[in-house]
Amino acid sequence: MSEQTRAPADVPPVGTDSGTATGPDASAEQLPGRGARLTEALFKFQSLFGLVLVFVAAVAFSPSRGGELVFLDSQNLFNVVRSISEIGILAVGMTLVILIGGIDLSVGSVLGLASVGAATLLMNNDVGVAVMAAAVLAIGLGFGLLQGFASARFGIQAFIVTLAGMQIARGLARIWSGGQGISITYGDGPGQAPVLFSLLGERTFNGLVPIPALIFIVIAALAVVLLRVSAFSRHVYAIGGNEKAARLSGVPVTRVKIIVFGICGLLAALAGIVHAGQLNFGAPNDGAMYELDAIAAVVIGGTSLMGGRGSVVGTVAGALLVGVLRNILALNNIDSNIQLLIIGLVIVLAAGLQRLRPASVSS
Repeated sequence: MSEQTRAPADVPPVGTDSGTATGPDASAEQLPGRGARLTEALFKFQSLFGLVLVFVAAVAFSPSRGGELVFLDSQNLFNVVRSISEIGILAVGMTLVILIGGIDLSVGSVLGLASVGAATLLMNNDVGVAVMAAAVLAIGLGFGLLQGFASARFGIQAFIVTLAGMQIARGLARIWSGGQGISITYGDGPGQAPVLFSLLGERTFNGLVPIPALIFIVIAALAVVLLRVSAFSRHVYAIGGNEKAARLSGVPVTRVKIIVFGICGLLAALAGIVHAGQLNFGAPNDGAMYELDAIAAVVIGGTSLMGGRGSVVGTVAGALLVGVLRNILALNNIDSNIQLLIIGLVIVLAAGLQRLRPASVSS
């Protein structure tokens, strides 16, 4: 049976015969009280409230240097954004996948494959930055599309497909690089990368804003627009909310799923290019465990792992929350093992809040 491309039927507007009492005759019991509205706001914007709380705590516990708070130094704040730029890019793609009720465990390995591809093409194949970027992004896009096709067309769980994809991407990276890391050096001669690529490790706006942070911000902004104004976004949320109902409503479920996984793979490849540009290095083991950090940012951001509810704004807030938390813990010389423990507890707390979230609260 072919899938139709018409959008799902609109929800009846308020005030129609939809069974919802409206207008002056509505009883007081049907109108949400102040407490209910406050609860709804707290859950709807839990990631933003959490970010504010962590930011305030970071200011309170920030060490001082020369009478100035180290945490509030502009360079430090932009370093926070830079430190989460790669994870943030991955998390934007992961948000789309989780919104349709899926998961993608391969993004860290695809990042490693992309970083190896970027380094190899620039250093060993003497290609330009544009050709390299097009090739690597195409690899990430193709990898994601194949995973989406396998999951959507053949009904294999996304967890299994992407778990296999994680192994395949890591293996391809090791084969491509010969199991070795590849250093990137710059110049005009053979065996050297174009100096243009080194800009990924630089800062702009008078040496203040790191280029990777700027890329992350642009990608997040584009994703926010996509999920707010496009028919595609309505299909994504509909599939995550109830896939069977979405299919019966005419949503092209298979096509949307494939596209979502393709976008996720594309963004993972972009994160790999950024990674290679920041470190001037590409290695097959790059990106290990990054998929868990990306999922953590999405969960802390309030996106439901069941699908159908969440936002990119929440994910950005979640990624920033983790970045701020790690930064202030590092500034206070907290043991790295304790840092892992604290961040793990934050993830559990965020997941627990989702369990308490009223069903009526929208994203």
